Amino acid sequence: MEKSANPQKTLYNDKKYVTPSWQRTYICIDFKSFYASVECVDRGLDPMTTNLAVADPERSEKTICLAISPSMKALGIKNRCRVFEIPKNVKYIMAPPRMKRYIEVSADIYAIYLKYIAKEDIHVYSIDEAFMDVTDYLKLYKMEPKELAVKIMDEIKSQTGIVATAGIGTNLYLAKVALDITAKHVRDNIGYLDEEKYCKTLWNHRPLTDFWRIGSGTVRRLGQIGIVTMGDIAHANEDMLYKLFGVDAELLIDHAWGREPVTMADIKAYKPKSTSVSSGQVLARDYSFEECKLIVKEMTDALCLEMAERQLVSKSIGLMIGYSNEEELKSVNGSITLLTSTNSYREIIPHMLTLYERIVEKDKSIRRLSVSCNQVSEEGENQQQTLFSDQREFERDKKLQKATLEIKKRFGNNALVRGMDLQEEATTMERNRQIGGHKSGE
Repeated sequence: MEKSANPQKTLYNDKKYVTPSWQRTYICIDFKSFYASVECVDRGLDPMTTNLAVADPERSEKTICLAISPSMKALGIKNRCRVFEIPKNVKYIMAPPRMKRYIEVSADIYAIYLKYIAKEDIHVYSIDEAFMDVTDYLKLYKMEPKELAVKIMDEIKSQTGIVATAGIGTNLYLAKVALDITAKHVRDNIGYLDEEKYCKTLWNHRPLTDFWRIGSGTVRRLGQIGIVTMGDIAHANEDMLYKLFGVDAELLIDHAWGREPVTMADIKAYKPKSTSVSSGQVLARDYSFEECKLIVKEMTDALCLEMAERQLVSKSIGLMIGYSNEEELKSVNGSITLLTSTNSYREIIPHMLTLYERIVEKDKSIRRLSVSCNQVSEEGENQQQTLFSDQREFERDKKLQKATLEIKKRFGNNALVRGMDLQEEATTMERNRQIGGHKSGE
């Protein structure tokens, strides 16, 4: 087919969608209150009419709800609210998080995607959201994009009980915005955007934070120069935007016009080079200097084991400590460069403790911390032992790490722990029962 005189217009042939050669078609699917929906379905309840919040009842009322059901959202309750913010007159079910179960359902949904779309044309964006390049499948199935989206969504509903929403766009960005904004205002929960429709319908949309990849900080900086809509960005002085945002201005300007240069092929071709591996946690209570020292050792030990499993070594380590809110102190950071790249806990832990002693105020309470291994490379790359290294000790540690990983993989993460992990203030065993900082449900 020859190009249309207006490449921004969608082409139809006998009411069937025809994808021009220069244009792709993407579908972005996610699920209404995914965690809450899974909990409702597993209880034989309708996610659209049942009041349910996913939150850990063992924590205080200040704990954040991971999700609330659509019926609770309809009452004006915010999705990521704290438990105490739910009105007392609202009756609801509190469901403890079961991250392992949510991953299982997500895998089941991915299997449904694969019935229609090849894995090379699918990008899993999160546990409950995925992009699909459906360009070559529309002709194959003789369907319009919306028809294909409905077919996939209906099968997901039939197989899992989970209600999906979808965005359709001529690039990845437009598909995402169609999902996040447009789909909310149509009865079938399916939004569609091309560049022309985007500019006509969303240039005046507010707030700007509704748009993908625009956070409150960006909005604040734009507001300082009188920019409050995407239309304002599109017609702003570009030199001014580059002065304010640097190279990030390019993406901001592209998105203001509904443009997105990245394709599914670009995503699949991208091979990230790991430069850092980190782990962090918010403690259940305020910890003293000595108590937190144990947590630093635990977390560093676990990080070294993760590095060994991924066959990575580090040339630098970092530590962040966040004090209790009562201390009214800013968090502190520090780093140390190692003599050689390594993943040995025997070498890394002493350096991490030295760093801890150096940057932390001993008389202050601690509530947050993270440890990191930086300047990461694959084992064998520029890796050498120092003159002071014991090769036999090095080889023994490697064998021990390998054996530990095999045991944990076979019997679970708590099948083998160190003596320090059994102390009262230790957190490793509890963290091993979590996924992403939340209960696995096992």
